Amino acid sequence: MKSFDLKGTARTEVGKKSTNELRKNNGIPCVLYGIEKEAKAFAVTTDAVRKLVYTPDIHVVNLTIDGVECKAVLKDIQFHPVKDTILHMDFLQIVEDKAIVMEVPTVLTGLAAGVKLGGKLQQAIRKIKVKAVYANIPEKLTVDVTELGLGKSIKVGELSFEGLELVTPAQTVVCSVAATRASREAANGKK
Repeated sequence: MKSFDLKGTARTEVGKKSTNELRKNNGIPCVLYGIEKEAKAFAVTTDAVRKLVYTPDIHVVNLTIDGVECKAVLKDIQFHPVKDTILHMDFLQIVEDKAIVMEVPTVLTGLAAGVKLGGKLQQAIRKIKVKAVYANIPEKLTVDVTELGLGKSIKVGELSFEGLELVTPAQTVVCSVAATRASREAANGKK
């Protein structure tokens, strides 16, 4: 997994007024959940997290809050419904031997048999939730679609990856090959 360095400052005031003031000054309120019983409130700038948020990759965040360092992963982001600016971010502190749940990007490989017959490959989900120790979580999950026929689909329950427990429901469709007009005509013998 890639790493990302992020510096933040601890927040003492966490009310609505101070949060709105922080957002006006190009800041984002954040919370770090983890080993300590109480969550730690801190703030980062919008520019500091741009390359962490707007990327399809997943990262281990080397988080430094007022000189105190820890490793964390991005757990949740809240966006403004109209402006699409970041309103809030949640981080989860990593413990070496404790499993965490993360969404990992899915990459399809191969040329599906149904596509050769004129079908169209459709990817239903882009990320799959997995549970594992962070050292075992890969940057991406590769799904081979070579054997996928026309009108068929691959579901999460049909996949397995070494060292990972799949948390996404088993009936969730990852990808499918949809029949097109051209493929139906070819199947009926029309040209």
